[in-house]
Amino acid sequence: MTRISLSPNGPEFSRLVYGTWRILDEAEKPTPEALLARFRACLDLGITTLDTAEIYGLYRVEEAIGQALKLDAGVRQKLEIVTKAGIYVPCDFHPDRKVAQYNATGARLVKSAEKSLRLLGIEQIDLFLVHRPDWLASADDTAEGLNKLLQEGKIRSAGVSNYNVHQFDLLNSRMTQPLVANQIEFSLLHMEPLFDGTLDQCQKNRIRPMAWSPLGGGRLFDPKLPASQRLHDKMRSISAKYGDATLEQLAHAWVLAHPSAPLSVIGTNRLDRLTSTARSDSIQLEREDWYGLWEAAQGNQIP
Repeated sequence: MTRISLSPNGPEFSRLVYGTWRILDEAEKPTPEALLARFRACLDLGITTLDTAEIYGLYRVEEAIGQALKLDAGVRQKLEIVTKAGIYVPCDFHPDRKVAQYNATGARLVKSAEKSLRLLGIEQIDLFLVHRPDWLASADDTAEGLNKLLQEGKIRSAGVSNYNVHQFDLLNSRMTQPLVANQIEFSLLHMEPLFDGTLDQCQKNRIRPMAWSPLGGGRLFDPKLPASQRLHDKMRSISAKYGDATLEQLAHAWVLAHPSAPLSVIGTNRLDRLTSTARSDSIQLEREDWYGLWEAAQGNQIP
């Protein structure tokens, strides 16, 4: 598995990242032993980076990960852990909350990071992301919290998620240590980062985007979606050239091919799909096929 430095001074992660958003969504909740086995399987595939967030599983996923990692300290030493904070919604876990809200104030970020460290059972977060821009938090306030966490060594590096280019520049201007990543939605079915400057900014700052939902939230396989039908047709015409690659593998390879060198976040709970997806790292799409997939997704030729 290819390894990628997030920035000139940032951490090195695996090119494919294991996302944990839905690890508790199965009908039968996985045991700590089952989750540990899944993390070991990721390591065997070269997937060493684990992505989670405070809000995942309505605030229960981090604890589940921590319980699994507690069973084998050696696994934790081989993993890079990414987590996010800043989204707060009413739920059974926090019955006092009445309205869904973003909170990226410095004090809140520090409190959330410290809670993540405790629940995950780790001493340092490799990458801590502000999950969403908070329109009521000043850049000075947000940066104060991130800078404090960096200075105290509670996080190794800081970044953001779902920030536009202006929000990123503003926050970055207040940081003592530059932001190293922007985790964004990017896929064949969500191409806005190609046009809104987000990926250009990543290249300018020499940081890596992390692509969440690289399969379009599963819509890539919706037979009723015209774009999905066209992409399946295109996949059948080029699959043999790439070792009988599946549409899922080609979709990840399409994301990975962008010159900003994105990392792609995998969201499956199935070991067979993890194993299959890991092959995406070795697929180097020819220019014509990359644009052919773009065309199939868009339903028209380039302008």
